[in-house]
Amino acid sequence: MKLPRRKFLHLAAGAAALPAASRIARAQTYPARPVRLIVPLAPGGATDIVARLTGQWLSERLGQPFVIENRPGGGTNIGTEAVVRAPSDGYTLLMVGTTQAINATLYDKLNYNFIRDMAPVASIIRNALVMVVHPSVPAKTVPEFVAYAKANPRKLNMASPGTGSSPHLCGELFMMMTGTSMIHVPYRGGGPALTDLLGGQVQVYFPGTVSSIEYIKTGRLRALAVTTVTRSDALPDIPTVDEFVPGYEASSWFGVGAPKNTPPQIIDKLNKEINAGLADPKLKARFAGLGGTALPGLPANFGKLIADETEKWGKVVRFVGIKAD
Repeated sequence: MKLPRRKFLHLAAGAAALPAASRIARAQTYPARPVRLIVPLAPGGATDIVARLTGQWLSERLGQPFVIENRPGGGTNIGTEAVVRAPSDGYTLLMVGTTQAINATLYDKLNYNFIRDMAPVASIIRNALVMVVHPSVPAKTVPEFVAYAKANPRKLNMASPGTGSSPHLCGELFMMMTGTSMIHVPYRGGGPALTDLLGGQVQVYFPGTVSSIEYIKTGRLRALAVTTVTRSDALPDIPTVDEFVPGYEASSWFGVGAPKNTPPQIIDKLNKEINAGLADPKLKARFAGLGGTALPGLPANFGKLIADETEKWGKVVRFVGIKAD
């Protein structure tokens, strides 16, 4: 049977609209099953802690489990690429942090372009890093530490969650600006790095306040300084590195990303709920107690943050001359 041209075009247009209508319907009922939130680092670090608090909030708000899945390795590249390659349906999300911005320059060849292949969903918090030492280190202030490190060149081991991570670059920047020399010991995440610092296998670390604040408060680690230009509300008695090393500044940030082409309705829903969490007094207090400052905003705001940080840390990586192993 031969259809009249007008009727054929009408039916074709209707058929073409079906996939779009189906996507909209799926977005409206999202989430209809559990959602995976990939943390590209080992459990126990700052990224993992922020992910679990965020996942719990989203689970309660949206009525489906947001399951935290740790996929460490490759300096966050293994977990990041898994999300980049995942279906763009909102059921596989990524905890994004400063490391992804650093990796854009740190690695000569990546199987993805983070800014191109990842859709920003929402920023969560920014937090200071803190220079902590094992109690066996005799220094109690930054000037004392600098003097001790200069008297014992390459005798101190500096932990990091991995080569090119923000704690690593914070340490490299510190060495560069103070003329000290320490041995960098990379781990597969912040949790293992903290474990060895607590055990005395390494002597110094620049973790986020999120993962280290309880150890500082209980005296298991000694905080010498925070890395931001202003003191942390969570650690008001701890000076800044800048007070002793003028011009020193660094911080880390966290957010959620999704594979590109994820329906905007899903991204907007997640963004709305994460922002609601950042305004919730209880969750806001949890983040503040860990030294985090809320970063509410639209997906576009988070995209700009990622682009700006990629440019900033790219300059540091090139200046220091670091390359991934």
